[in-house]
Amino acid sequence: MKRILFSLACIAGMAFLASCQTMSKDECSAADWQVIGQQDGAAGLSSEGRFADHVKSCKKAGVQPDQTAYYAGYQSGLVQYCTPLKGLSVGQGGRSYNNVCPPDLEIGFMRGHRLGSAEYSKKSEIRTIETRIRQLEGEISDFERQVKKGKLSSGEAYDKIRKRGREIERLRRDRREANRELDLISRDVDWFTSNPDAEIPPRYN
Repeated sequence: MKRILFSLACIAGMAFLASCQTMSKDECSAADWQVIGQQDGAAGLSSEGRFADHVKSCKKAGVQPDQTAYYAGYQSGLVQYCTPLKGLSVGQGGRSYNNVCPPDLEIGFMRGHRLGSAEYSKKSEIRTIETRIRQLEGEISDFERQVKKGKLSSGEAYDKIRKRGREIERLRRDRREANRELDLISRDVDWFTSNPDAEIPPRYN
């Protein structure tokens, strides 16, 4: 048992180290640090944490990343990332914002992010409702099979099925309302896509 636990710990440790390894030795040796900084900025990654990871990755290769070049590239990458439409995309994907945008660009980015996040949340809500409906429908089918097999009386099954049927009806009403709300959000998203510099409705603030 101890050997198994030790092996699992080693595997977990290696996985953790691999997750921190941002670059190979060859990549470190041939790196254009301005380009790498630009890529990290365009991806919305935290500059301090990401650069520190690069330093760790390249230490074994005996390469010291060029911090000045990296940060110059990173700033140019942020200009690509910190846009209203990118904020929309990030929000729609359910991804969080790493507080990387400069104040003058953050306002527009966050407008898009709030709108995209609202769409993502509403879609997630609908998926949750639909999952629960399928679960309840499965339970009803299971009760019906149990009655046929004589494992459950009709009276017991009736009460259980009626209870779940009421919940399904409630969930279907919730789903209809959620879909109406999603339609409204989708219209706002379509409008915002064509007018990314405009203000979004107050309900998203």
